[in-house]
Amino acid sequence: MKNIKQALNFLRRHRKFLITTHLKPDADAAASALAMALFLKSMGKKVQVINEDALPQWLGFLPQAQLFNKASTVKVLDYDAAIVLDCGDLNRAGKARKFLSDHKPILNIDHHITNDRFGDVRLITGNASSTCEILFELLKAARCRLNKNLALLLYAGIMTDTGSFRFENTSARTHAIIAALMAFGIKAQELYQRLYVGIPVKDIQLFTKVVHSARLLLNHQAYCVPLPQKVNAAFSRSFDLKEKLFTFLRSVEGIEVVVILTEINSKETRINLRSQGDFDVAKLALKFNGGGHRKAAGGKVYAGLAAAQKQIVAAISRQLKENK
Repeated sequence: MKNIKQALNFLRRHRKFLITTHLKPDADAAASALAMALFLKSMGKKVQVINEDALPQWLGFLPQAQLFNKASTVKVLDYDAAIVLDCGDLNRAGKARKFLSDHKPILNIDHHITNDRFGDVRLITGNASSTCEILFELLKAARCRLNKNLALLLYAGIMTDTGSFRFENTSARTHAIIAALMAFGIKAQELYQRLYVGIPVKDIQLFTKVVHSARLLLNHQAYCVPLPQKVNAAFSRSFDLKEKLFTFLRSVEGIEVVVILTEINSKETRINLRSQGDFDVAKLALKFNGGGHRKAAGGKVYAGLAAAQKQIVAAISRQLKENK
C-alpha cells in the first residue's frame, strides 16, 4: 500500500506526462498504457503515449487506441514526468527510451519479477497477474470512478496475460477483479472473439508451415521455432504469430519449454520463452539480456539465427540437467 500511495502522489504532483511501455506491445502493455492515459485525463492531466512500435492492428479496437503513437512520428515531447509500464528494464522501451530525460522523474509500474527497479518511484508487484491488475488496485486506491472503457482495457490486459485465466498467475484476487470489471457490461465472449478469433486463411496456411518447421529437441522436452525475417514479415499485422505458436506448442505432452527465435538482422536475434512444468524461463532469459516471469520471459542474443539457436538450446540443456 505504501508504494501505491507513492505512485498516487507522483501522479498528483505532476501535470504533463509521457507514457510508454515495451516494444512489440502485447495486450497488457497496450491496455495498461491506454488505461493510465484515460485515468490521467480524467484528472485533468495532459498525456502523450508513445512506443517504438505502432499499436498492433489486432488491438485497434481498444478504447482510445488513437492515443497510441509510434515514436518515430513524434517530433517534440513536452512533459514533466514519465510513466513506464510493463517493462522489466528501460532497454525494453526500445527507441522510445530516447525521449526519457535524466532530469525528469520516472514512475515504474510492472509485474515482472525480474524488474531491475529503475525509476524514481516504483510500483512493482511480482505476484500480480498483469500490469493491468496492478492498475486496477491503483485506480481503486485513487477512488477513481471506473467506466466501461477503463473496465474493458483492464479486462483485456488481465485476460491475455493469464492466458484466458489458465496460467498459474491467475489468483482468487484476479477473479475478484474480473468480476468487478464485468459489472460494466463487458461481454467476455465478444472480447475473446476480438482477441483470439478471426484468423485469415492465408495466415493459418503460413502458420501450419511454421509449426512444421519447429524442432522438437532435448529428448522431446523443448520446442524451438526459428523465424527468419522473411517468414515473420509474411503474416498479417493483425495475426499474433508468437502467441498462437506458444498456445499450440505448449499443449504438447512432455514439453518443458518452448523458444521462438525471431531474426532481427544478421547479428541480432530476439528470443521469446514459455514453459510448462517446473522450468524457469526467467532464469534462462537473464543469461540472454532479458527477463520476465517463471513461465514467460524473453531476451536477445547478439548473433544470427543459427548461432543464437545453438546458444539457447545449449543453455536450456544445461538448465534441464540442473533441475534433475
